[in-house]
Amino acid sequence: MKMAQGLACAVICLFTVSGFGQSRVFEKGQLPADSRLGELRHLNNYFPFEVPDSTEKWESRRDQLRMRLRVALGLWPEPERTPLNAKIYGKSVRDGFTIEKVNFESYPGHFVSGLLFRPEGTAGKRPAVLTPHGHGGRMQDHGDKIKSLIENGDEKFENSGRFPKLARCAHLARIGCVTFIYDMEGYVDSLQIPMEVSHRLNDRRPDLESPTNWGFFSAQAEMRMQSIMGVQTWNSIRALDFLQSLPDVDGERIGITGGSGGGTQTILLGALDSRPIVSFPQGMVSTAMQGGCPCENCSLLRVDTGNVELTALFAPRPIAMTGANDWTKEIQTKGYPELQQLYKMVGNQEDVFCASYLNFGHNYNYVTRRHMYHWFNKHMKLGLKEPIVEQDWKPLTEEEYSVWDADHPAPESGVPHELKLLKLIDQDSNRQIGKVLRSAENKVEALQSLHGEALKAVIGRGLSSSDEISREKVGKFERDGYLEFTDILRYDAGKEELPVASFFPTKTKWTGTVVVWADGNGKAGMVGEDGKPNREVASLLDSGISVIAADLLYQGEFLKEGETLTTQRLASTTSRQIPAYTYGYNNSLFVQRVHDLLTLISFVANDEHGTKNIVLVGANGAGPIAATARALVGNAVHTAIVDTAGFRFGEITRFNDVNFLPGAIKYGDLPGILALNAPHRLIVVGEDIPAFTKAIYDAAEARVKSAKSIYEAF
Repeated sequence: MKMAQGLACAVICLFTVSGFGQSRVFEKGQLPADSRLGELRHLNNYFPFEVPDSTEKWESRRDQLRMRLRVALGLWPEPERTPLNAKIYGKSVRDGFTIEKVNFESYPGHFVSGLLFRPEGTAGKRPAVLTPHGHGGRMQDHGDKIKSLIENGDEKFENSGRFPKLARCAHLARIGCVTFIYDMEGYVDSLQIPMEVSHRLNDRRPDLESPTNWGFFSAQAEMRMQSIMGVQTWNSIRALDFLQSLPDVDGERIGITGGSGGGTQTILLGALDSRPIVSFPQGMVSTAMQGGCPCENCSLLRVDTGNVELTALFAPRPIAMTGANDWTKEIQTKGYPELQQLYKMVGNQEDVFCASYLNFGHNYNYVTRRHMYHWFNKHMKLGLKEPIVEQDWKPLTEEEYSVWDADHPAPESGVPHELKLLKLIDQDSNRQIGKVLRSAENKVEALQSLHGEALKAVIGRGLSSSDEISREKVGKFERDGYLEFTDILRYDAGKEELPVASFFPTKTKWTGTVVVWADGNGKAGMVGEDGKPNREVASLLDSGISVIAADLLYQGEFLKEGETLTTQRLASTTSRQIPAYTYGYNNSLFVQRVHDLLTLISFVANDEHGTKNIVLVGANGAGPIAATARALVGNAVHTAIVDTAGFRFGEITRFNDVNFLPGAIKYGDLPGILALNAPHRLIVVGEDIPAFTKAIYDAAEARVKSAKSIYEAF
């Protein structure tokens, strides 16, 4: 159906309904045919990469994804790069290379530990490789299993092959690369956030969910975009800082490589940081399972994307990987061809490479390492004769590989450190944002560049074009002084379907103004107990103003008869109560309701009957949704009337709360969203104008008003 069928025109339905303003759009018992009512997406779904058909479209998509990554990982704005206070000590010597212990502070008081491998007896600046280790830790030990691995062809040597993570570091050093392998959170010497939290948390921790006392994976942390994955990614960025600071490192020749969870870190670091010139993310470039550990997931990260597309963000720099008999087994036909297509469009197709060895399980084994040595030799211009053959070496003793000792005692760990770290990150974020706003000549533009860009990334949608929305007319009813229309409104790209009701004045000539009514009770919020338009809506109709509303997701006709919604649905593929397993792949309900309101506003704005002004009302709990939508559409809405009822995201303590919104606290809570409405007309109902909101409006020399009720606001 065409949008040209307009708000004011619809055919008379052949069936009758009882009551005024209570017409159903769908038959009783029928739910909207909306894709969002189906199974939630999860880490084991299919995540294809669809390559845009032009360089310009890819660059737009690339920039959008990079911003989303920064927001999702808590890196927007970027934390302050505080002094590393790096310490290098405890040198051990092997044939052709040395190993030293390292610790530095990625955040003040939060330590990154690891081992630094250096070529022996070399002078001048050398290329460098950063290697996040992945699950199993840098000291992963195959033990007695090494003999069967040698027989199978996975490994070649009993000594070094037992420790596959260190084997690659040792040989990279032997072939001339300064190489740093660092502990991921919870492994070996990185125990400030223990394994039980960083990788194995299965359930909520109610004692760490309050607005003043929150831990990782709580609603409070997620609404500040704080996650283990974000901390690990910042550790990786600071590890690059550390490598670049070394006097023997050539900062123009840095590569990155890691396997499994370290492969995920390699993907993310390559997407966000321009310093690495070559990459080898092993074992995680896949259209299948995206990363099963909490440390590989965070809210927002893979909504409408996946690891292959995130890997593509490294383009056009050279990148390679191998597939195995794991979730990467289909990479040759699902993922690799698309990467080749992209590289051909933006650079050189030969700069992406993948070989599969389905006779091996999940690995970063001797065979795969040979490919990596070749790839780095070629693209870091090491000048070595091929083939490069890995050699055996004597394993490190516990004394040689342990970073903490009597002279370098282990730092504070456990819940006390976790609480301190999260509050420190929160304070740093507030300080960074405050610094930008205080120093900006144009505070509205500065707020848009920070909060506004973050909100765009979180919501992921703005106003739709007319060809993205279709309307199916359902009914037209003549009432006393107005017409009532019922329609099905569809956002076709997302297979979303909204039941819509609208009132059009007949006593008074239409003024060209349409009120878009967002209500906690859906479209039923426009009517009173008698089934007729409520006082506010009746007054609008008498003034020649039309009113339209929809049932947003899980309102009204989205619910079965007698059903109520008290909490959000969570992805059911895991028993782990970790928010990222749901919100890393699905938008929160709050975001989806904002989407619905954006669809409704887009429909009204594109109506052929010439809407002159749109007034947006948020009532009965829908005020925050309306404020968010208005922040995204700007002057497409003439006036926003928002009843906040004093709501704050900061009061939410459970991540399945229906109003949970990732990042909401970090970017100013509801006052920050209201401030993003500036300089456009805003009327706040339900509380005095928040100080931050008023300060931004004052800076914009724009007027924001308050009213005691929505009726008074009109």
